[in-house]
Amino acid sequence: MADITVQELKQRMDTGETLNIIDVREPDEYQAANIGATLVPLSSLTDLHVFEPFRNSELIVHCRSGARSGRVVQMLKQAGFINPRNLIGGMLAWAAEIDPSMQVD
Repeated sequence: MADITVQELKQRMDTGETLNIIDVREPDEYQAANIGATLVPLSSLTDLHVFEPFRNSELIVHCRSGARSGRVVQMLKQAGFINPRNLIGGMLAWAAEIDPSMQVD
């Protein structure tokens, strides 16, 4: 599958679907605003072992704008993960399109 839009993610979250979502931002960014994803800061990522449980399933990765998560998705694809997906526009898009009250610097 390809990248995922904030609209698609929100729709799937609203249906109560169990999703694997990883936030690769820094702890201070996560604390300021998050969508309940598991925090795995890119700066502390030394290898991909933390993602191993998701090797054969969909894994949605996001950051502030989609750049850092895009790098992680590429690393996962190169490591043979079958369905890593980048959240297009990241938290900036989420704040703009889904939750305008969210403060994302």
